[in-house]
Amino acid sequence: MLLTIVVATFMIFITTAIHAAAMTASIRLAQPPRHHGRLLKWHETNVFRVSSIVVFMFFVSLIESLIWAAPYVLFGVIKTFEQAAYFSMVTYTTLGYGDIVVSAEYWRLLASFEAANGIIMFGWTTAIVMANIRHVYFGDTSFDQKTKRKSGE
Repeated sequence: MLLTIVVATFMIFITTAIHAAAMTASIRLAQPPRHHGRLLKWHETNVFRVSSIVVFMFFVSLIESLIWAAPYVLFGVIKTFEQAAYFSMVTYTTLGYGDIVVSAEYWRLLASFEAANGIIMFGWTTAIVMANIRHVYFGDTSFDQKTKRKSGE
């Protein structure tokens, strides 16, 4: 059981670090293009910028759930990576179909940690998307102020 908790803590640390890096990258995606008086191209529009952030964060969540699949295969809890990836995605999103189950006593606990981590990460993703929407559509400059302060401008 201690090994399960150590593995879960490591996985939570890794996914949190990935999410924090993705949040920083999403702030860059939200920055307005420099158009210097010319007409904006379709890929410079607000719709494209926000859609890019949503798709980007979707792929970040996908990567995080695939990373969670690794311990299930490494410790022999689930036989194939495909099955582990499917189980992990269903668990990470808290959908929980139940067609693939972890029967090993202590490793069921890992799935619980994964589901809790997934809920937190999806809540954080929602906050990231909403903050970027506020920035893109409503001119919220709190991103800019914090970025300028850190860079010394």
